[in-house]
Amino acid sequence: MFYREAGDFSTSYPEDSQTFPIKFDRYRYYVVLAFAFLVVPFIINDYWANAVFVPFLIYAIAAIGLNILIGYCGQVSLGTGAFMAVGAYAVYKLMTAFPEVSMLIHVPLAGLITAGVVTIFGLPSLRIKGFYLAVATLAAQFFLVWLFNKVPWFYNYSASGQISSPERDVFGIIVTGPNAEAWASYMICLIFVTLAAVIARNLTRGSLGRKWMAIRDMDIAAEIIGVNPMMAKLTAFAVSGFFIGVAGALFFSVYLGAAEVGESFGIEKSFLVLFMVIIGGLGSIFGSFAGAAFMVLLPVFLKNVFVGYLGWPTDLAAHLQFIVSGGLIIVFLILEPHGLAQLWRLAKEKLRLWPFPH
Repeated sequence: MFYREAGDFSTSYPEDSQTFPIKFDRYRYYVVLAFAFLVVPFIINDYWANAVFVPFLIYAIAAIGLNILIGYCGQVSLGTGAFMAVGAYAVYKLMTAFPEVSMLIHVPLAGLITAGVVTIFGLPSLRIKGFYLAVATLAAQFFLVWLFNKVPWFYNYSASGQISSPERDVFGIIVTGPNAEAWASYMICLIFVTLAAVIARNLTRGSLGRKWMAIRDMDIAAEIIGVNPMMAKLTAFAVSGFFIGVAGALFFSVYLGAAEVGESFGIEKSFLVLFMVIIGGLGSIFGSFAGAAFMVLLPVFLKNVFVGYLGWPTDLAAHLQFIVSGGLIIVFLILEPHGLAQLWRLAKEKLRLWPFPH
């Protein structure tokens, strides 16, 4: 009975409406944050940063952004990879044009630029929805990749067509480039993902989030009760684009260091983030983290098992990773279509009653 609500009373409206009304939940998240900020930076190494922590944090930001659009507002998007590319190229142009400005300013600015681009491509949502909107965003995926490849200005007229992240520091600590240490890359991603989660959680619980969910559930009824469909949909696209742009900026500048748009931000990136949202759970901030962890950790686990433990060839292991990952995704969606977030909610309900059956 360590997880219970008995004796947990609220004496004011702010206490009753807080994100984690149960003390155990609050303490648990405080412990997780303290461990992430105060312990992990001192024990992390290059392998854990590059293989697990940094991609997990970046993909979690992208999943939060896509979940706002699909899970909370009900608007389908298949252009996440291209929108991440917008954030990557935006931060690259900002870093090269204004080298004296901090990365803490460049990354949010890249997110704002991406928000504007995504809002433009979200205009068709005012007239179409469902499968047709998915096709429209899929067209944005191919158009933006073509644009970044064909216009040399975006990659500063480089002969290779690639963009490379210059070395930049935050308060004297190098966070981008080949000389950046693992803990520094991890910390800047952790700061941004923490802020993104807090902002997204407050937006979805406020009046704007209620408008998104009204549009998601039934747009005609939402319009009848006074919700402006145009503003609700476009704000969802804008907020989603901001988070996805921040993720793309960090993915290029902190994680990859160098990128080519077709290889790094192709359509497979869009489906990867979409799988994270579906597996984690639509309409759940926690589900975005859970889905990102699942899709990042599963390939690492399978590679260690197939290559490190069983000693199989790397090419065979790579093909088996796709087979096992795809099979698990299909089985998981059949058994629990509401995602890992629903499993977590069920587990908490069981813990509230344990050890009593009713």
